[in-house]
Amino acid sequence: MYAVIETGGKQYQVNEGDVIFIEKLDVEADADVTFDKVVLVNNDSAVTVGKPYVSGATVKAKALKNGKAKKVVVFTYKPKKGEKRKQGHRQPYTQVRIESINA
Repeated sequence: MYAVIETGGKQYQVNEGDVIFIEKLDVEADADVTFDKVVLVNNDSAVTVGKPYVSGATVKAKALKNGKAKKVVVFTYKPKKGEKRKQGHRQPYTQVRIESINA
């Protein structure tokens, strides 16, 4: 059984027990999270597709930790002009473990 959930403007296919990195949520570590924007649920026998979401379906997860990804260096320059700019960015994330899929 798997489900497709939507969070942070992205969609993720999840199974029970999966550990995924998603856009940062405003929760502490070891907190319970419920995703109610379930786009698709696949039981072994039937597939349910929402319009746009499956009504009554939820995915329960546990937040493991909050952190930042590795640094991405952004460097722009214009040749022969002496113009350059170096900038770094670290995207925040929340690591969650999928506990159960309720359809």
